Amino acid sequence: MAKKEPTPFDNFCSQIDKVTRFIDPDDRKYLDLLKQPQRIYQFALPLVMDDGSLKIFTGYRVQHNDIRGPTKGGIRFHPGVTLDEVKALSAWMSMKTAVLNLPYGGAKGGVTVNTKKLSRRELEKLSRRYASAIAKFIGPEVDIPAPDMYTNPQIMAWMTDTYSMMAGKTVHAAFTGKPLEFGGSHGRETATARGLFLCTTAACEKLDISIAGSKCAIQGYGNAGYYCASMMSEAGASITAVSDSGGAICNESGLDPKRVLEHKKSNPAGSVAGFPGSRSITNDDLLELDVDILIPAALENVITGKNAGRIRASVISEAANGPVTPDADEILHSADTVVIPDILANAGGVAVSYYEWVQNRNGDHWTAEYIDEKLQRWMHAAFEAVWDLRTEYKVDMRTAADILAVRRIVDAYRARGVWP
Repeated sequence: MAKKEPTPFDNFCSQIDKVTRFIDPDDRKYLDLLKQPQRIYQFALPLVMDDGSLKIFTGYRVQHNDIRGPTKGGIRFHPGVTLDEVKALSAWMSMKTAVLNLPYGGAKGGVTVNTKKLSRRELEKLSRRYASAIAKFIGPEVDIPAPDMYTNPQIMAWMTDTYSMMAGKTVHAAFTGKPLEFGGSHGRETATARGLFLCTTAACEKLDISIAGSKCAIQGYGNAGYYCASMMSEAGASITAVSDSGGAICNESGLDPKRVLEHKKSNPAGSVAGFPGSRSITNDDLLELDVDILIPAALENVITGKNAGRIRASVISEAANGPVTPDADEILHSADTVVIPDILANAGGVAVSYYEWVQNRNGDHWTAEYIDEKLQRWMHAAFEAVWDLRTEYKVDMRTAADILAVRRIVDAYRARGVWP
């Protein structure tokens, strides 16, 4: 019988097991609580399509852990959404908010749907249907959703509006990632990429790698991927390859991120594929290019034990959630490849979501400059705390981040005295 491949949530549990020896023996009893989400919701979402037919979509919301505060996490609309994936993503959010020392726990939501096959009217109806389904389980002091894959500020506005109509008043703080015109925050659009850029440059400084003149490949050219490419390019890096679900392109002399984005938008296929002056490669080829910095910004589990030995980058910054599997981590660590884990590298998004939530609750509105300065300080503190644990215990960055997160979660359990 073929060996069963571990699920994303199995991978998360493996991470918890890996840090057990770094936790005080008296506190290890709390670790089993992290291997079981606190609440799981599944919904049937009926939708009358534009042609009059009825389709039923499946939606999920998982609240993994709220010991440090209300849960926080995105909503993704994607045909590959499964309950196990949402469970894993919610668990990683618990770790991510702890690494950044935010007063949050972790949650995640999703709908199994291909948004490219929906009209704008159908997308709005599905967004509002999902928001009405989760409404009684969320709120500013309970669980605060945000955008994720194939959701955006407009969808958050529809969901916030639906929630507000059900509450009988405008509740901006129920969702984050909203448009500026409707309770949103400066800096949110670029937050994930900016946080990743700050972590990547910090790691390169530690490793004596100059960003100027370095080579960078980015798998995934959505919002995070594009802004990562733009920021790295502005800092002097050469973007030698990028990709999306429609294909991958490469030019060893460097790609212009803005021109690639313009091509993607004008391409009827909505892809970077076919960009003039580039050659076509596969997404798998991109991962194995001879570059200094590799940024996986697409889906999880793309770097595994099968291809990790062929990765040539010195630094891997995880813009996506869970792109490197545990067996790949071991191979990369043995090769002295520094992997900046997702719960640190892409945490800029949840940091600015937190800033938006604070502004909403206080009726305040901060400037873009203030938010950028605040994010820089927050990311720097988190990176240094993880790097110090990496140095102290001689472990990889993911293990160091997990140690930091678990210790902070355990501290909250101990302080609240919730153990029976």
